[in-house]
Amino acid sequence: MIICENLLFSHGAELQNYTSGEYVFEEDSTPKYYFQIKTGTVKLSSFLEDGKEFIHGIPFDGHCLAETYLFHDKKYAINAIAITECEIIRLEKGKLIGLLLEKPELIMNVYSYTADRMHYRYLISAPFSFKDPVTKLHLIMNHVKAHFGFQEEFSFPIPYTRQQLASLTGMRIETVIRAIKKMEKQNILKIDNSKIYI
Repeated sequence: MIICENLLFSHGAELQNYTSGEYVFEEDSTPKYYFQIKTGTVKLSSFLEDGKEFIHGIPFDGHCLAETYLFHDKKYAINAIAITECEIIRLEKGKLIGLLLEKPELIMNVYSYTADRMHYRYLISAPFSFKDPVTKLHLIMNHVKAHFGFQEEFSFPIPYTRQQLASLTGMRIETVIRAIKKMEKQNILKIDNSKIYI
């Protein structure tokens, strides 16, 4: 977790429940709260003009949502939508700023989390300009595997559906399915009971 839950609650945070498909916040709305996931999974996404959804990230237990928006006056450029049933801690923006000023060491926690996300963005931005679907998928899968500290071959179950992988990479689901089959033939990953292991 980014900030201790008890600390958030002691500074006025409240626990909100969201059902699958419910918006935590919407694009073009004004950021008013710090959100930290207690339990559940959320997708950060944008809808393109053709109606396709592009997923920027899929944070889960302990992660915070779009925290950088609390440090300027811009509106959200993304949506946050619950994928599963979620319990999310929310703290008013002003109270969060007060907490960070009271305990400046927490700023490093938030900054470290943001830096990790930026590292991921930089890591994937160049390969995403290439058209090879296998390269894109392999990069995302390896990043997630490393994030969870797995090193052994085929030890990590990819926590995303094929549709989510398509939305994360901006590819069509058919392209993702073909690429995964190709990766299996190349012994890059294994499929067991439709679950992907890398």
